[in-house]
Amino acid sequence: MAITFYSLGAAEEVTGSKHILEIHGKSYLIDCGAFQGSRSEADRKNRNLGIPPDRLDAAVLTHGHLDHCGLLPLLVKQGYRKNVYATPATRDIASLIMMDSANIQARDAAYLKQQAKKKGETFDWQPLYEEKDAIQATSQILGVSYNRPVFMAEGIELEFFDAGHILGSAMAYITVKKEGKQTNILCTGDLGRKGKPIIRDPELVPPPDYLVLESTYGDRLHGTANDAMEKLGELAKRTVKTKGRIIIPSFAIERTQELVYYFHLLVDDGIIPEIPIYVDSPMATNATTIFQVHPECYDEEIREAFIKHHKNPFGFNSLHFTASVEESKALNTRPGPLIIISADGMCEAGRIQHHLINSISDPNTTILTVGYMAEHTLGRRIRNKEKEVKIHGQWFKRKAEVEEINAFSAHADYQEAVEWLDALDTSRLKRIFLVHGEPKAQSAFKRYLADRGYPQTEIVQYGKTYGMDE
Repeated sequence: MAITFYSLGAAEEVTGSKHILEIHGKSYLIDCGAFQGSRSEADRKNRNLGIPPDRLDAAVLTHGHLDHCGLLPLLVKQGYRKNVYATPATRDIASLIMMDSANIQARDAAYLKQQAKKKGETFDWQPLYEEKDAIQATSQILGVSYNRPVFMAEGIELEFFDAGHILGSAMAYITVKKEGKQTNILCTGDLGRKGKPIIRDPELVPPPDYLVLESTYGDRLHGTANDAMEKLGELAKRTVKTKGRIIIPSFAIERTQELVYYFHLLVDDGIIPEIPIYVDSPMATNATTIFQVHPECYDEEIREAFIKHHKNPFGFNSLHFTASVEESKALNTRPGPLIIISADGMCEAGRIQHHLINSISDPNTTILTVGYMAEHTLGRRIRNKEKEVKIHGQWFKRKAEVEEINAFSAHADYQEAVEWLDALDTSRLKRIFLVHGEPKAQSAFKRYLADRGYPQTEIVQYGKTYGMDE
């Protein structure tokens, strides 16, 4: 029995998750994510899938974030017509993300063409894919519920376990049986955290032989939910006093709904007054609807204690969802205090860039970062408090305050990841493969794992093949 593993993305970096399991000469794709970061470099990487689609026998999608599903439409465009396995909630979220990506690319192409024409330059950049490709990709996603094993091929079984990362996120547990031998491979996707609102904790899984583990926060610890609530309350009160605004770049999936939930609790508890809060992201609005139709993913706390008392846990009187570009633009002249939650989470695209252009030089503005910012993104430069940043080709002096709350992260930190690992039966575990992390974080995480009794850990390098059939 020959089983090998290699990575074509998220190897010694965080974005672009794309991993291949070779089992008995057949190839199985785990995630097909888009690279994010420096635009020219990301575009170059995204145009090369690294494997011909006709070599793939099936694909598995762990969750619907762009860096895990964003190149599925390109895969389909290049001829892939086989199954993509995902949970039902992931199918809905990925459809939304892929369509949004297609729309953004179309708008970018139109804008760049217009700018080139003004300069008398030649324009030849084309989107990676179109809406029709995103629709085709969605049509190939086969919804598989948690804890319902399915056969991807004879002797190859897939079972999804809740990863606790975002709505519908899953760990892919792949069991390979041949000639009386069994090999269990667990791919975590993005591993979540215990005690998060809305969704369940990461599940415990049967004993794995090989573990492909994310390492985004391999060198950082998160704050607690209480820390987050306290900091949000402080910032909101400060904003009321200065009649300013808080701008929050937020992922439309999970993070936005979680923020809304926390602000709701702060208002309910009388900690902050009702401040106008605007969710300025069509995708976040649509994603909130998806949350409402997938209560099977909720944890018991929100299902029993919250929904019984509120018709909508993601909405309250001071919350507004903008429905048009005109409403979005009107926020730029609306007096404070107010809070704007807008996508993209790393500030690389979408309406958030226009809000930053309008407010980043205003000392009464607070830019609050609440999630991971990849290297070379605008969000990372803002989080690093650079004094001047470029947006849409123009330089802006940053006079706005920059604050960070890391308690909102949907990724397990290194301590949380090992606590989850310690709770598993690891008697069969032979090797851990680290993916989805920057080199510094991965090196620290590898040392921490070794100190905690897991010395059999490797940092996966791009394109290098690793055996899983010892």
